[in-house]
Amino acid sequence: MMKVECTRLPSGLTVVTERMPHLESVALGVWIKSGSRNETVDEHGIAHLLEHMAFKGTRRRSARQIAEEIENVGGELNAATSTETTSYYARVLKDHVPLAVDILADILTESTFEDEELRREKHVILQEIGAADDTPDDVVFDRFAETAYRDQTVGRPILGTPETVMSFSADQIRHYLGRNYTTDRIFIVAAGAVEHDSFVREVERRFSTLPRQPHSSPVLDTALYTGGDSRESRDLMDAQILLGFEGKAYHARDFYCSQILANILGGGMSSRLFQEVREHRGLCYSVYAFHWGFSDTGIFGVHAATGGENLPELMPVIIDELRKSSMSIEQQEIERARAQIRAQLLMGQESPAARAGQIARQMMLYGRPIPNDELMERLSGITIERLTDLAGRLFFDTVPTLSAIGPLEQLAPMSDILSSLNMKAAEAHAMAI
Repeated sequence: MMKVECTRLPSGLTVVTERMPHLESVALGVWIKSGSRNETVDEHGIAHLLEHMAFKGTRRRSARQIAEEIENVGGELNAATSTETTSYYARVLKDHVPLAVDILADILTESTFEDEELRREKHVILQEIGAADDTPDDVVFDRFAETAYRDQTVGRPILGTPETVMSFSADQIRHYLGRNYTTDRIFIVAAGAVEHDSFVREVERRFSTLPRQPHSSPVLDTALYTGGDSRESRDLMDAQILLGFEGKAYHARDFYCSQILANILGGGMSSRLFQEVREHRGLCYSVYAFHWGFSDTGIFGVHAATGGENLPELMPVIIDELRKSSMSIEQQEIERARAQIRAQLLMGQESPAARAGQIARQMMLYGRPIPNDELMERLSGITIERLTDLAGRLFFDTVPTLSAIGPLEQLAPMSDILSSLNMKAAEAHAMAI
């Protein structure tokens, strides 16, 4: 029987476990409610640089020792930075949980940020930035975020720029860490063959030096969706196209409704966009819809990858499918989307790493683990009327964001796309009366 247990330590640190008794391993990690969005104007990319530097040596371990100690017991260690969170995580056999906790605590409380290691890691990140710039489907998403949230931290690429990355000092990294890596913003989660009480004792002992209060208030400006048009012509085989709209924040009433709508439009091979655009018309090799939530905003988008010669036909078809979703949705489509989300949820819980991440996200967003029955109950209240109403508001009442890269000579100007959206909105309104 799997059971989630949660303990709030006197320091303010939150520790959560879920015992999965059929396993021999444990996935554990430290999740910080802070990411690239918490950077100041002159810190662009520092959250990601800190994530790298945490593995580059502490007062007790060199970078090589950190890697060797976890791999000597067959374990894994990694980290990730996102817009609003950062995570450091490990996977080990159950007997080696104390070692994993010790290493995670060491890299987060005792890192030295030595100048030579910092210099080397900056160059590693420059290569990472270069590799991302050479990957069109990465570029199109970066440009999309920058255009949707113009001149805001929420819209900036997480990696930073070559200029900002090269400018950072060890003191700047320490200042960012001290401001954001505080106990009130940290959640330590483990899933698998873990005993809650013993895990809590290990965490309490190893993480005792974390600061309880930030040196100064964390930065988090309110997001302001702007929308707009970003195009970059490149000599590529395919065009990457992303058409999007302002979505819903995690706590918004229509958040789960937006997830269902994204699934119906482009969540799999049975989705409307896949069937119409790819299977029926053969206009692209990849098309899907997505909805991302943030703490105070969201993004609903459609991504397609196709040859430039297909663009004149592709965009009207996509817009027509958006229009159709604001007019008619079948109950069968809702049931299929619910079944897909439920399956993803339950399948993810068979993986301790996926489960630990899920619990951590729920703790950061809602302050508690959300039972599966409660999640499914939220989805069960979604009706045809709610979905069509949401589609009308999402796609036709807000300024769209278009991001495109590749051979774009035949991509319609933004004025034509706007006219088409407004025309479809008028048609949908007329048919609804």
